[in-house]
Amino acid sequence: MSNQKRTTLALAAALAGSIVVAGAPAAHAEVVDVNYQCVTPIGPKGAVSPIDIKGVKSGDGYKLTMSFQKGVSSSPVELGKGAMNPSAVIELGGAEQGKVQVTGPANSEAIPANTPIKISDLSGTYTPKKSGKVTFTAGVLTIKALGTTTTCTPKNSPGPSLELDVQGVGGSSGGGSDDGGSTGGASTGGSTGGASGGGELPRTGPLDSAAALGTLGGTVLLTGAAGVLWLTRRGQRSAG
Repeated sequence: MSNQKRTTLALAAALAGSIVVAGAPAAHAEVVDVNYQCVTPIGPKGAVSPIDIKGVKSGDGYKLTMSFQKGVSSSPVELGKGAMNPSAVIELGGAEQGKVQVTGPANSEAIPANTPIKISDLSGTYTPKKSGKVTFTAGVLTIKALGTTTTCTPKNSPGPSLELDVQGVGGSSGGGSDDGGSTGGASTGGSTGGASGGGELPRTGPLDSAAALGTLGGTVLLTGAAGVLWLTRRGQRSAG
């Protein structure tokens, strides 16, 4: 085989290795229908809302965002701007057990009477204590408005909306934790909490750790390049 063919094959192998490593999945996300049954001041109400949970790496932890694609519950009277404040719990499963409190801003527009209440995005911070795959599932939703509290509980045992492969702070692995990782609501609008919006912003889903894995892929590529140089020099010595 000629030196040129050896060089071409070595480069192709190095690039292929880089692509395979960079494409390895580190997270899984999906929209899950949650059947919320609500206890309101005027009686029971319910609605099914598709729930999406996203995780964005931030320092040692993750900023979680819980999104409601449909309205939940309703009010017999109009809720003026800023009258409704939502919060919720995200249940942890898998390598770590616990809860993450997420909060959101008050309604930015008035909500007409007898209209499904659209919940704004809720966010909070999760810092893993254990290493491994952790699931994130929609939990109890709380709506406070006009001095009243409405509690909505998932009744259909929804599956996880997000799964992340995490590294615990301190490097511990395996087992669960009764209190879960460090948690806190995000500071958004009128709500308070401990989340910080800083840090890098990798995406959830299969490409969650593409940036980090791309670095490993670069190492594979450099290794391949070293092999090319060795083959070329070996070919030159053979020719001599």
